[in-house]
Amino acid sequence: MKTALITGISGQDGSYLAEYLLGLGYRVYGLVRRDPETMQWLRPVQNQIELVYGDLRDATSLTVALQKAWPDELYNLAAQVFVPASWQQCPETFDINTGGFARILQVVERQKPDTRIYQASSSEMFGNADGALNETTPLNPTSPYGISKLAAHRLVAAYRSRGIYATSGILFNHESPRRGPEMVTRKISRAVAAWAKGDTQKLKLGNLQAKRDWGFAGDYVKAMHAMLQQPAPKDYVIGTGKPHSVAEFLAQALVEIHKFSNTEEAMESISRYVEVDPQLLRTGEIHSQRADAGLAARELNWRPEVDFTELVKMMVEADKAALAVPVLHQTSQKHA
Repeated sequence: MKTALITGISGQDGSYLAEYLLGLGYRVYGLVRRDPETMQWLRPVQNQIELVYGDLRDATSLTVALQKAWPDELYNLAAQVFVPASWQQCPETFDINTGGFARILQVVERQKPDTRIYQASSSEMFGNADGALNETTPLNPTSPYGISKLAAHRLVAAYRSRGIYATSGILFNHESPRRGPEMVTRKISRAVAAWAKGDTQKLKLGNLQAKRDWGFAGDYVKAMHAMLQQPAPKDYVIGTGKPHSVAEFLAQALVEIHKFSNTEEAMESISRYVEVDPQLLRTGEIHSQRADAGLAARELNWRPEVDFTELVKMMVEADKAALAVPVLHQTSQKHA
């Protein structure tokens, strides 16, 4: 039986990955800083995982956690993930996203160098690059978040040259009903669900024309696992190859609650539902991104299973259902 240690286990990606690995017969440990505010996404499997306590900013605690879990595979999914916050919390973003991963690499090299490491890199590292983006596309991030992820990405290559099995998944935007409420897709799905229940308050958004390659997080964690099963470590781009704008996401969500019969009609009436807030316009905004995940398709046999329409429907339906029951916590864990 293989053993995996997941940082950020109570978040969107961590919870989907834990479920997937348990289904494959893994023993799963999750690194947390303290008792998580909410384990709601892990409740169905919480009796099958073991939590270990540690902080990415504390190498001693990481050493203790590694010695307890003694993992065959380590998935570093913990991060400060909100791009706008990285401008306000720049030092903390780097301490967690870059420094935290550096500490993990150092602890693994000293304690258990045969552990295979997955690092959650990000499409934000590409910045405003044109066309389909793949593993050879130059990296030019435009935010502290993207730069912090690029620095960690470079550490993967550095430690790989020292004999550590480390790989980066350059994941494009991946969403789900478990996405944090501060993210634009959940802001939209929650607002639309409220509109379906009779709410009339307008939704405040930033750049409606910004395009992202959105996929389903439950699909993407399968790629993470597949990367660590390869004979030699390599970095892979993961995405759908099909970008959609924020306005398109909202239009599709409106169709899902039967406000309109098709997205064309919805797009024409978006101004009835949205107020563009200048304060939500990002510094260094990435205007459009599209993945070329051909290498993952060829070498990992990975392809997304949930398409854009199914993803939007899934999120809207989940938030409609959530409005029917009291929810004590709607926050997402930002780092372990």
